[in-house]
Amino acid sequence: MERRKVRRFAVYQAARTDVRMFLGQFYHNLDDKGRLTIPARYRELLPRFTYVMQGFERNLMVFPSPVFETIKQHISQMSMTDPKARLLRRMLYSTADQLEVDRAGRILIPQFLRQFANLNSSVVVVGNGDYFEIWSPDIWSEQRTMLEDVQANSERFVTFLLASD
Repeated sequence: MERRKVRRFAVYQAARTDVRMFLGQFYHNLDDKGRLTIPARYRELLPRFTYVMQGFERNLMVFPSPVFETIKQHISQMSMTDPKARLLRRMLYSTADQLEVDRAGRILIPQFLRQFANLNSSVVVVGNGDYFEIWSPDIWSEQRTMLEDVQANSERFVTFLLASD
């Protein structure tokens, strides 16, 4: 039994040093030009070019180029005869924009995306594993309320088979 605990701990430690995910939430401001300074912890995970697009809730999703490329490959395998697939393609590609991370670690969020997500001067940057999201504080507050409902979460996520092993 003791041996197993040691091995699990060692695996956990090794995995933690290799974790390269967007985690946590950060409150930031947009400047007058609509630029967002990427949280310092996220900058090292972003290549020079990244992609931003409309999210599925009134938010924005920001993808490093390799992650966006994977999504593109999945979408390109969907049948063009499927109306839902065409709608998804339109939603993602028509709202996507390639952005350059400047030397100060900022991205310029296009005006049409700022309007879609109701972004003014304050934003919340939320980690989501392979990518991160940008929310208006008011809409993020609604999401947090939903996420903090313990009873609903236990029912909502029961089928996801979350396990530590």
